Amino acid sequence: MMRRHGAFFLSCLLAFTAGHMFNYTVILYLQEAVGSDWLSGVGFGLAFGSSIVFGWFAGVLCDRVPPHRIIHGAQALFLAGLACLWWAQAGGAAGRVGWTLGGAFLGGLAWSFVGPARLAAIGQMASADELRPATIVFNLQVLVGFGLAPLLIGLVRSRAGWGAVLAVAACGFVAASLLLVRLRTRAVAQGTQASVRSDIRQGFAAVGADPLLAQLMLAAVLGYALTGPLQILLPKLAREVLHLDEVQRGAYLGLLALSLIAGGMSALALARRVHHGRTVLGGIGLGALLFATLGQIGGAPLSALALAGVGLAGGTVLSLVVAGIQAQAPQALRGRVMAMYSITSQVVPALSGVAAGALVQAMSVTQAVLWSGLGLAGLVALAGWRMARLRRHSGHAA
Repeated sequence: MMRRHGAFFLSCLLAFTAGHMFNYTVILYLQEAVGSDWLSGVGFGLAFGSSIVFGWFAGVLCDRVPPHRIIHGAQALFLAGLACLWWAQAGGAAGRVGWTLGGAFLGGLAWSFVGPARLAAIGQMASADELRPATIVFNLQVLVGFGLAPLLIGLVRSRAGWGAVLAVAACGFVAASLLLVRLRTRAVAQGTQASVRSDIRQGFAAVGADPLLAQLMLAAVLGYALTGPLQILLPKLAREVLHLDEVQRGAYLGLLALSLIAGGMSALALARRVHHGRTVLGGIGLGALLFATLGQIGGAPLSALALAGVGLAGGTVLSLVVAGIQAQAPQALRGRVMAMYSITSQVVPALSGVAAGALVQAMSVTQAVLWSGLGLAGLVALAGWRMARLRRHSGHAA
């Protein structure tokens, strides 16, 4: 599989690393150069939350247009967004905020399309036997890109500044497209006369008609619900409870990215050996409980060990979930179904992060961590009781 599809997966790695570099650049630039935490939140929302508006149309387009064309178009949008960011930092204070937010908006459009298009392309490239492992490998590239992006920004920026960071990200997108020059996919809904709204309703109906697909989608919501509190509460926990210095905080937070990657690799290795439904529900519940304990641990080594467990469980669960959704999605509706997953992966972390921010305003960070973890664990217990089809899902049959 890797020999035949290696160029595609390398393209994924380059594109997602560059994409996360784009997001981090928007956030850090607005925090540091503009000096506004509020605007950095707005920028992040534009760069990663736009799929709640545009993702539905992206799913329809991925079924009506060959997905490889959409991938190239999305990466061109990223390049346009990077041009806006370059103009913002090169042009001085005048128009800095407007150009940065404009670039963030173009990046948000690109994120809305690139995930569903790449997942739809995998559905056409991979054989039935390859579909699950290929999707897990894809998700692993997403996780590796998420971990590599801040490291690359720190390395490049410390030596050459923001302009070089933007240039490296641009090179990543160009190389990602060049690797796909020979890729050919097809439209699976050719000649349709239905409206976009009708096509979107058809996608929802397909998910609703398949109990396993619907429950896997709900499992994705539960899995991603923990990522918002992790991003919002962990830095505060590291500073105020563990009393880590800047270098130690970087290592502590970097451990999460590494353990997520390790979880994705575990999913690839164990996919044929574990019961998927029980692993998904148990993994989310375990991750939530381990997160709840972080607020009660005062020592950095034990806290790091618990955090590694959270990341390992999360990486494993999310990889199995996206592979299951990919395997269950009807071929003619794959773009729309995978767009729903992509929207979930981007919007749920943002919403749960807002909720975690409100919670930590009302109580201490240790209490916020405890109640966030216990609350999610309670929801998982309820889901495990109600979602019988997912409990029975072994994952060993297509």
